[in-house]
Amino acid sequence: MLDLQRLRALHAVCVHGSVGAAAAALGYTPSAVSQQIAKLERETRTVLLEREGRGVRLTDEALQLADTAGELMAIMERAETGIEERRGVPAGRLTVAAFASAARGLLPATLAELAVRHPALDVRLSEVDPHLSVDLVAKGAVDLAVAHDWDIAPLPAPAGVEQAVLGDDLCDLVVPAGHPLAGRTAVRRAELAEERWVSQPPGRVCHDWLVRTMRGVGVEPRIVHQAEENPTLAALVGAGLGVAVLPRLGRGVLPDGVVVVRMEPVPRRRLYAVWRGGTTRRPAVSEMVRVLRARGADCLVAV
Repeated sequence: MLDLQRLRALHAVCVHGSVGAAAAALGYTPSAVSQQIAKLERETRTVLLEREGRGVRLTDEALQLADTAGELMAIMERAETGIEERRGVPAGRLTVAAFASAARGLLPATLAELAVRHPALDVRLSEVDPHLSVDLVAKGAVDLAVAHDWDIAPLPAPAGVEQAVLGDDLCDLVVPAGHPLAGRTAVRRAELAEERWVSQPPGRVCHDWLVRTMRGVGVEPRIVHQAEENPTLAALVGAGLGVAVLPRLGRGVLPDGVVVVRMEPVPRRRLYAVWRGGTTRRPAVSEMVRVLRARGADCLVAV
């Protein structure tokens, strides 16, 4: 009989694309994931992973087995949901994915409250970009995600996935202290035509918003520096290397030499809790959503 934990490891590699990413999602070491799959190969007498450059590729047999693993995990999820629902108490493990500023500005207080209220609930948080996290929920790789979208790029809605709005996160223009706009109370987007920008890399939601929004007012933004994390963007602005748009959620104290200027209209992104419809009745999921919405009321703008 095939071992479910080994199947889960293979499914994670299929969903996340690498042994390392699968290990991070499962809370294991890459070596442990590799050992699980090696044992599964011996059990099935089948090659499941093949080397491809620096990574691995799943064989056709592995892809078929990963699909079966997904079906088995869905059955297990329904069983666990039913048991927890009958108990009526949030319990067991709940895996959560959140983008960086939500993981910093919203999740710590949420997780701390859940830990006090429900000691039988084991919540595991991973930091994941919003353009990836919704798909991870749909595929069963995580139970719930906190994601966001902008007006130009609505949140994807895969079949079987439900969502609840948590609120809006407002964003501001940040400029170096000596910048001509530093003394302004507000600035319109069309006035930023000649600015040098620091931004997240292409493919990130915030980068795409900046490019498409500025093009909407007839401006092609000159992006001169790119960085993944908002604190790095703020540091680059503080060094006088450009301007940036930063969200307020999880912003923290800005470095010396950075001035906040209100943009008109104010950029905003909408935050959501996202989960699979089959787990809606699970007390752990409903309680997580409830606390997220309550905490969101403290740091987000009501919709």
